[in-house]
Amino acid sequence: MPQRAATIVGGGIGGLAAAIALHRRGWRVEVLERAPEFTEIGAGISLWPNALHALEVLGLADDVRALGAVEAAGGVRDRRGRWLSRTDNAELARRFGQPLVVLHRADLLRVLTEALPADSLRSSSEVSAVRDDGHGLVVDHRGGTGGGSRPDVVVGADGLRSAVRRTLWPHAAGPRYAGYPAWRMVTEPFAEPPSEGAAIWGRGERFGYTALPGGRMYCFATASLPEGAASGSSSPSLSSSSEHAELLRRFGSWPDPVPALLAAVPTEAVLRHDLYELPPLPTFVRGRVALLGDAAHAMTPNLGQGACQALEDAVTLAHCLDGTPDVGAALRSYDLLRRPRTQAITRRSARLGAVGQLAWPPAVLLRDTAARLTPTRATLRSMTPVLGWTAPADPATATKSESKNKGESESKGD
Repeated sequence: MPQRAATIVGGGIGGLAAAIALHRRGWRVEVLERAPEFTEIGAGISLWPNALHALEVLGLADDVRALGAVEAAGGVRDRRGRWLSRTDNAELARRFGQPLVVLHRADLLRVLTEALPADSLRSSSEVSAVRDDGHGLVVDHRGGTGGGSRPDVVVGADGLRSAVRRTLWPHAAGPRYAGYPAWRMVTEPFAEPPSEGAAIWGRGERFGYTALPGGRMYCFATASLPEGAASGSSSPSLSSSSEHAELLRRFGSWPDPVPALLAAVPTEAVLRHDLYELPPLPTFVRGRVALLGDAAHAMTPNLGQGACQALEDAVTLAHCLDGTPDVGAALRSYDLLRRPRTQAITRRSARLGAVGQLAWPPAVLLRDTAARLTPTRATLRSMTPVLGWTAPADPATATKSESKNKGESESKGD
């Protein structure tokens, strides 16, 4: 079979992972990224066991684990600092075969870019059109090397505001505001960082923290606010010092270690952006074009599954394409495998966010009491449909494994 070619639109985590998965199966790949370089600006990322299983398929799990931090334990606390629930990372790893690893997004992106041939990475390449000219697919793009591509398959991995989705799914609903922005930040190193991470639930506000390597802590916060309120922005960027002041105003008197964490965050190093989710698409596929990651199923970060699901998408897409020379049939299989699961997780993440953002005192009391009374075993069991994912098997034995993963997601209705 002649070498097949794939054009990946978008050089984020999902796009790079898809390129690696296809490259290692013999495809010729190019990754078109409109930004001038392949990079991420400063925040942490949580990689749950399912993401690490996907990275194992790519041969990169050890490299990623070496750059990350594994907390002994974490959980949820209330506004007074009392534990509502706790999770033992050793038990997480025992149940699902991998721990929860936290690292800097830029470190993950570096591992992914270094796993690809340098000439396959094309920055400053903004895609203007994806079309079929009667002889095959054409991807028109400005900048970078060359002005157009004729691949066998196109992967739209260009994020929440996907140009590929907008072009080929013109009638699909656009992103929907979640009702709150997120602040993200990384502290300076601590001599003795907190030994446990946590998410603290308040009334219409949340603050979370978890360990990064080198004594740093990754922190995040939310507050129920109108879209675009105050000095917030709808896209991630380095904020002004007013965002740091806003965090001090809202969270400066919260339980330890929140005040110390905020004091260790550089004033100009707070990222803020409004959070969105994508209403469900009827399909992730149009002919020989497939959507992946946020372009297909952007979700709120409440479950920490955005990048994890993009990594699952990437290895599943490559598996499907490897199983048949018929690209259209392969992409239809990808859609059947990925769409029910990712849309269920999107809904589940939205529900968790709604619970976490409750502000009416009686509802907050009921929420916190229910969390306190729920056994840890039940919490871990409820996460099995999300974290218990395993990569598709080799093509000859794929049917049973894939059907099991798809069935678990749909039967739970989460």
